[in-house]
Amino acid sequence: MTGFAELWAADGVLEFPFASADSPARLDGRDAVREYLRDYNNYIAPERIVAQEVHETADPGRIIVEFEVAGTIVASEKPYSMRYIAVITAKDGEIVHYRDYWSPLAAAEAMGGTEALTSFANSAAKA
Repeated sequence: MTGFAELWAADGVLEFPFASADSPARLDGRDAVREYLRDYNNYIAPERIVAQEVHETADPGRIIVEFEVAGTIVASEKPYSMRYIAVITAKDGEIVHYRDYWSPLAAAEAMGGTEALTSFANSAAKA
C-alpha cells in the first residue's frame, strides 16, 4: 500500500463518497493518503486484482475503473473479495484526485462485522 500512496501528487485528494460516519470522507495530500494506508495490511492483505475494466472519459486525464480485489482478512485468515469503482484524475503521472466508491457494508461483512471495520476506520482516522 506504500507504493499505492506514492502514486499521489503531493496535494492530491482521495475521497470516499460512501464513507461511514466512523471513517474519513476525504484525505488531502500524499502524506494523508500514506498515513491512512499505513496499517491497511494489518487488516487486509490484498493479493491480486481478479477483474478490471477501464473506461475512458472525455477528459484524457481521467478514467473510471471497475475492479475486484482478492486477498485475505488478516485477523481471521478468511478470503477477502471486494468490488470497487474508482474515478481517477492524473496529471504529470501522479494522481491528483481519486474518488473511491467502495461499500462499507460489504467491507464490514468481509471483515467479520461492523466492529472490525470500525477498528480499522478508527486506526486510519488516528493516523
